[in-house]
Amino acid sequence: MARIALKSIYHSYTFSQKDAEKMSIPDECVGTEGFVVEDLDLLWEDGTANALLGPSGCGKTTILNIISGLLRPTNGTVLFNDKNVTGYMPKERHVAQVFQFPVVYDTMNVYGNLEFPLENRGVSKKDIRRRIETIAEMLDLDDKLKAPIGSLTPAEKQKVSLGRGIVREDTAAILLDEPLTVIDPKEKWGLRRKLREVQKELRITMIYVTHDQHEALTFADHVTVVKEGQLVQTGSPEQLYADPNSPFIGYFIGTPGMNLFDCVLTDAGLQSGNIVIPISEAIRSKLALTHGSSFQFGIRPEFVQISAPRKEKWHPFTVTAIESLGPYKILTLNSNDVEIKSRAPEDMNVSEEDHVWVNFPEDKSRIFHKDVRLV
Repeated sequence: MARIALKSIYHSYTFSQKDAEKMSIPDECVGTEGFVVEDLDLLWEDGTANALLGPSGCGKTTILNIISGLLRPTNGTVLFNDKNVTGYMPKERHVAQVFQFPVVYDTMNVYGNLEFPLENRGVSKKDIRRRIETIAEMLDLDDKLKAPIGSLTPAEKQKVSLGRGIVREDTAAILLDEPLTVIDPKEKWGLRRKLREVQKELRITMIYVTHDQHEALTFADHVTVVKEGQLVQTGSPEQLYADPNSPFIGYFIGTPGMNLFDCVLTDAGLQSGNIVIPISEAIRSKLALTHGSSFQFGIRPEFVQISAPRKEKWHPFTVTAIESLGPYKILTLNSNDVEIKSRAPEDMNVSEEDHVWVNFPEDKSRIFHKDVRLV
């Protein structure tokens, strides 16, 4: 088992045309050297379930390959249990990696796939069988040990890939790189739950890389969000959702994401177009004295209060779209240049083009300045 730390990690390489297309890099950067990971400090405690979350091309896989030893960082240090392993080869780190596409040996059955890494280490036949039976039962593969790999579903093949990593008792950590990419949507939930069960039972360090916030937030106890190779925020799923420290986190976490719009501080409050949001004196003093006058206002859709009858001091909006999601519906509301989303009960009687009245509770609102949360 391993406590994994990255200290001041930088990694750069020369961008190709393919990199530019994949990572949305400007054409003028092709052929130049650039950082894909920059000044990164991270810590994953031993035996924890973690997620590395961010948009495509932000450096997640590069970070994972630095941890496994497939890449050596341009600068910085990789520590396993406080031991510097930066120069170690992958096999010396005892890390198992599960990739987007299941990596299995098609010429072997399930038993042979699980047996292979143990046989290479000279483990006795008796101990091999004992370990395989334990892991196969854990992964619900015990009735498929004699099955040829070609007869398995993609989800079952991914279980075999995972099994090959955890069948070794010296595995320090499991790194999962978008492991549900090719899995049928109906099987994704079951496989993600199985991964979590295995992590809890073995108490092994797992780092799950994904661009899908739902996968990250439902798998991990600790989520690290990266953007353009830099750490944005780390914390529990609840912390990231309730207290985003930047507009990016607010919008990236949540479906739909946090409502965000620009505003300025006036004598009456925070103003955006014809909307003026009153604020308390304590918040006003903090904003005015410390951070100037331009801000971003943020609030989650479920905290936006709406009313069909007019309410005093609430703001007029027009309903421009309605999306029904069963127990509730998402309303898209517009007032001049301000567009927001609000969650409303399914039985609320409202139609497109209707006028409604909106309120933004101060205790549910967040205020940002230069990409940093102030309130």
